[in-house]
Amino acid sequence: MSLTIRDAVLEDCPRLMELIRELALFEKAPQEVTVSMEEFEDAGFGINPVWWAFVAEYNGHIVAMSLYYIRYSTWKGRRLYLEDIIVTEEMRGMGIGKVLLDHTINYAKENGFSGMMWQVLDWNKPAIDFYKKYDTKLDEEWINVSIDF
Repeated sequence: MSLTIRDAVLEDCPRLMELIRELALFEKAPQEVTVSMEEFEDAGFGINPVWWAFVAEYNGHIVAMSLYYIRYSTWKGRRLYLEDIIVTEEMRGMGIGKVLLDHTINYAKENGFSGMMWQVLDWNKPAIDFYKKYDTKLDEEWINVSIDF
């Protein structure tokens, strides 16, 4: 397997949006992806980026991504928030997600973050089982809260 993990670049954005839309279909919520390509590109590669990503390339084609940003906890300090880790459906089960998550974890450790956080849907048993292999804590106490504008 010819797999390469690298930092995402601006030119990757159309492919990253394809992966994001694929994830939204998997989660039965394709209508929820409302971000424009212009906003997505600016938020990642504009003057003040708010997200960064790693991509996994298999034989030169992007098949997975790990998109993250920095979050601050008043109790724990800087933490890496993993917004999405996405492996395209036809490439799942080949270990690509593990390589990509390991890379993201190592990046967080090497850059002095106090830990990582992310969310997983309660019905996504394959993802939950995958994350449990990392000795993660699944929090049933906190409730997600959001507001849209």
